[in-house]
Amino acid sequence: MATRLTGYKLFAAILGCGLLTTSPALAHRRNHQEQDAQATDQDQNQNPLDRPLPDKERYKQQKELRQELSKTYRTWLNQDVVYIITPQERKAFLSLSNDEERDAFIEQFWQRRNPDPDSPENAAREEHYRRIAYANEHFAAGEPGWKTDRGRIYIEWGAPDSIDSHPSGGLYDRPFDEGGGTTTTFPFEVWHYRYLPGIGENVNIEFVDTCQCGDYHFTLDPSEKDALLHVPGAGLTDWEQMNHKGKEDRFKCAGVGYCGGGPAGDMAQGKEFDRIEEAAKLFAPPPEQFKDLNAFVSEHKIITGPVLPFDVRTDFVKVTDNMDLVPVTLQFDNKDITFVTKDGVSKGVLDILGRFTTLTDRTVQTFEDEVSVEEPSELLQNELAKKSVYWKAIPLPPGLYRLDIVVKDLNNPDHMGYFGRGINVPEFHDEKLGTSSLILADQMHKVPSTDIGGGDFVIGDMFVRPRVANSFTTPVTFQRGQNLNFWMQVYNLGINQTTKSNSATVTYEITDAANGDVVLQHELPSADLGAHSDELTVDKTLPISGLQPGKYKVTIKVSDEISKQEIAQSAPFVVE
Repeated sequence: MATRLTGYKLFAAILGCGLLTTSPALAHRRNHQEQDAQATDQDQNQNPLDRPLPDKERYKQQKELRQELSKTYRTWLNQDVVYIITPQERKAFLSLSNDEERDAFIEQFWQRRNPDPDSPENAAREEHYRRIAYANEHFAAGEPGWKTDRGRIYIEWGAPDSIDSHPSGGLYDRPFDEGGGTTTTFPFEVWHYRYLPGIGENVNIEFVDTCQCGDYHFTLDPSEKDALLHVPGAGLTDWEQMNHKGKEDRFKCAGVGYCGGGPAGDMAQGKEFDRIEEAAKLFAPPPEQFKDLNAFVSEHKIITGPVLPFDVRTDFVKVTDNMDLVPVTLQFDNKDITFVTKDGVSKGVLDILGRFTTLTDRTVQTFEDEVSVEEPSELLQNELAKKSVYWKAIPLPPGLYRLDIVVKDLNNPDHMGYFGRGINVPEFHDEKLGTSSLILADQMHKVPSTDIGGGDFVIGDMFVRPRVANSFTTPVTFQRGQNLNFWMQVYNLGINQTTKSNSATVTYEITDAANGDVVLQHELPSADLGAHSDELTVDKTLPISGLQPGKYKVTIKVSDEISKQEIAQSAPFVVE
C-alpha cells in the first residue's frame, strides 16, 4: 500500500499601480507642466511597498524566505526525508509561508505513507526513523551513516533479502557474466532484493570499498572491486587468458560495467543502459503506489474508457468528542469485474484509491488497497451473479469534506470507475442527545474478544456489514428469506447522579411505507442495553419472511427521561 502526493496552493495578491499617461503632443506647455507635477506628486506619495517588485527582487525574496526556514524544518527537509520526498513535495514545502502550514504538510506527508490510516501509530514514519538510526549505527564512514550510499539504499528500500559480503576482499572467482577467472578484490558487498516496487525482481546492488577505509560506495562497474585491474598480466579473465589478451578492452565502459572481450563482455555491453536506468530508479524516491489512480483524484480527470460502476455508502460513528469513525463501504457487481482464469482459478483484481480533502483542497486522509475476488473456474458463472463488498474505516474530526474514490480493473486497465461527493462528518455536542448512523446490515454478529475494535466491518464488538444501495437516494434491498439486521449507537444519555444510572426508553418499529401502518414495534428500557453508561448500542436481528414484498422503514426512537430529550433515526428498505 502506499501513501500518495498532495499539492499545496499558495495565492499571492498583486497590488496594481496606476498607469500614467502623457498629454497629446499638441497640448499647451502649461498642461504638460501641470501633468508632470501631478505625476511627480503621485510618485512621491505612492507607498513603495505597493509597487510590484521586479522579477529579480521577487526571486531574491523567495530565496531569502527559503533560507529563513528554522533549523528544525531544514533538518526535516534536507536530512530526515531527503531520500524519500518527491520533487513535487519538496517544491510545495518550500512554497509554504508559515510554520503552521509546514507542520500540516509534515503531518500529511507521513499520513500519505501510512499503511494503516486507522492506526494511532504511523508504521511508515516509525520504520523510516528506525532505518536512519540503523544506517547511522552500521554504515558510518567518516560521515554519518545516512549520508553514505549503503545508508541511502537502506533508508529508501529497507534491509536486503540477502548480502554477499567480502569485508576483507582477497581472492575472488569471478562469475561468468564478469568474465570468469580469479583475481584479488577490495572489500565489497552485493545486496540482493527479491523485489523492489517500480524496479523489478532479483535486484543486485554492489558496493565497493576501494580506499579500504570502510567507505563502501555504490558502483555500476563490477570490475571496480578488482584490486588487480591496473596490474598488467595479473587477474586476467578466462577470455583474456585463452586469447593471450591484455586488459585494454576493459576500460571501454569504465564506470558502467565490464566491457572486455568475449561473450561476457558482449553480455555486459548489452546491459549497459539497463544498469544506468536501474541506478536512476534506485536513487530516486520510492515510487508512489497507484500513481495512475492518484491523477484521477487529484486532477479530476475524465474517464475515457468503459466505466466500472460501483456503489458507495458512508456512515458515522462517534469515537471521541473530537473524532468520528467514518466507515466507507464500496459494493461491486461481480459481472462488472474482469476475471482471468489460470490453473483452474478465476481471479478478478481491483485497485482502489480514496481521498478525503477539506474545502481548501487539503488532503487529510487517504486509503488505497488492491483487492481480489477468486473462485474455482467451474463456479465462476455463479460468482458473476453475486456482489463484492469493500470496507474501510477512516477517523476524521467533525467538519465538511470531499470524498473522492477511483477504482481500476487490473485485468482491464481501461476499465475504471470514479466517485466524488461532499461528506458532512457530524459533531456530537456534550449533553446533547445524539446517534450514529442507522446501519441496515446483511450480516451482523458478535466478534471474539481478540477481534474487538479491529478488522473489516468490525465496529466495537460487532461485525456489521452494511447493505449498500444502488445510489444515495434509493433504499437497500432484502430478500424475504433473509434477516433484517440493524445497528445504531446512542450518545450522551443523561445520568442520574444518585443512582449513577441512565433512564431512557428505546423503541424500534417497522412501518409500511405505502400506508404508514406499523407492522412491528418493540419497546425496551435503556437499562437492558447498559444501565450505567451514557452510550448505548442497539443491535437487532429480525426475520422478515412474514413481510410482503414492498417498501418499508425501520425507525429507532430514544426518549431520555433524565435530560428530557428525544431523538430518532430512520432508514428505508425494500423487501423482494
